[in-house]
Amino acid sequence: MDVMPLLLLVAGSAAIAAAARRTPVPAPLLLVAVGLAVSYLPGVPDYTLDPDVVLPLLLPPLLYTSASESSYLDLRAQVRPVALLSVGYVLFATLVVGWAVYLLVPGLPLTAALVLGAVVAPPDAVAATAVARRVGLPSRITTILQGESLLNDATAITAYKVALAVVVGEGASWAGGIEEFLVAAIGGVAAGLVLMAPLHWLRTRLKEPLLQNTLSLLIPFVAYAAAEQFHASGVIAVVVVALYLGHRAWEVDFATRLQEEAVWKMVAFILESAVFALIGLQLPVVLRGLGDYEGPDAAWYAVVLFVVVVAVRFLWVYPATFLPRLLSARIRAREENPTWRGPFVIAWAGMRGVVSLAIAFSIPLTVDHGEAPFPHRNLILFLTFTTVIGTLVVQGLTLPPLIHLLKFPEPDPQTATLAEANAQAQASRVAEERLDALLEDERNALPPPLADRLRTVLERRRNAVWERLGQTNPVTGETVDDTYRRLAREMIGAEREVFVRLRDGRYIDDEMLRVLLRRLDLEEAAAYREAG
Repeated sequence: MDVMPLLLLVAGSAAIAAAARRTPVPAPLLLVAVGLAVSYLPGVPDYTLDPDVVLPLLLPPLLYTSASESSYLDLRAQVRPVALLSVGYVLFATLVVGWAVYLLVPGLPLTAALVLGAVVAPPDAVAATAVARRVGLPSRITTILQGESLLNDATAITAYKVALAVVVGEGASWAGGIEEFLVAAIGGVAAGLVLMAPLHWLRTRLKEPLLQNTLSLLIPFVAYAAAEQFHASGVIAVVVVALYLGHRAWEVDFATRLQEEAVWKMVAFILESAVFALIGLQLPVVLRGLGDYEGPDAAWYAVVLFVVVVAVRFLWVYPATFLPRLLSARIRAREENPTWRGPFVIAWAGMRGVVSLAIAFSIPLTVDHGEAPFPHRNLILFLTFTTVIGTLVVQGLTLPPLIHLLKFPEPDPQTATLAEANAQAQASRVAEERLDALLEDERNALPPPLADRLRTVLERRRNAVWERLGQTNPVTGETVDDTYRRLAREMIGAEREVFVRLRDGRYIDDEMLRVLLRRLDLEEAAAYREAG
């Protein structure tokens, strides 16, 4: 097995993603563009998307990290719009897009057109969250988009399987399709509910951070594989488990949380970068098999499909936003009246991604038990590819200026800091009462300097947030945060140099040096957190 292409993919995509942080272009778009350009360079190997790799090996960790960082409480508050998008919109888009393509392409069977509709129906979790983080969408819109993108893959995969069963001659019906969807959805939720408590129990019992992080890396694959083993939705199982574990992450040991955060940030960065680069690298593979549809006809079909996909999302989002309010007085009383701007951004933020391509590449080559080729398979692959590229480039590039043009109200940093300060004040007061009660017990006796040190640390943490409110250095223009971080870094840097010099002089050994440096690293991280 030649590992060099894989190493080049990971290293190259990571370098491009890092470079994107210094440009106004979101990393996903730059990765796709570079992938398209690199795909035709001499000597570049074929990077064909393998659905047996993408769906069980890449999708679970990407969903897990996105779901674990999401707010269970926020998603629960937005359950209605999330459900309407992740289930209702996907099924609506499958039917409407499939029917439109059936009318557009001569000779394309309706069943094959519905397969294409299911393939391009779901906006991608990676694309949505990556762009949303970059443009700074309002929290409610970001929650809705994240919730939709976490769950819509399960709907699309089920719809795809039902349509595919008809095309390949295995037979299917509306009743059978509904039954399969319910089995997948309910089974996925059940699998997640069964697994989440034991996995959380195991996380809290493992005190060795190395073992705990190993478990953390295995969790999404375990949840996905367990659900799929019973023909349930592995996607939903991963999301349920991740939401639960993320909601209760505070119960895990602090050292584990620190390491786990760093590990998952690295995993998400590598996988997201490689996934978007892979999208661009599919161009030669897709064009090579286009066959009879090369030329203006294929381009025309691609443009029309892109327009239909974008229009269908608008046709669903606006009625799904305003009709429930018209029909339910309870919704009108409970929820703030939305403006037209929020639904517009939600409708425009429907970027497709690697899941659509992976599903398309899983389409079999033959139907009728191998007696005939799958109708228009190469055209379906091409149209999926162009739709993914079109939505990523057109919508991804225009989304940031669109949000700026619509002038959404920006969150007030002073309000957020005040909320943080009040929360810290309440926590510090309880902690101080707890400390006084503990010190009254003879078993907890401490020398006065150490007891005072505990109180000093508590006081510093309580005052740190208040000190950040609007203060700047009149000489340097630095905020209090920046000055605090800089001074802490200088002090810790001086200590670090002494430790290294003592090691070089053989006064301490390397093992002791690592212990001392780790202690400084934790103190530096704490200083950065205290300064906000």
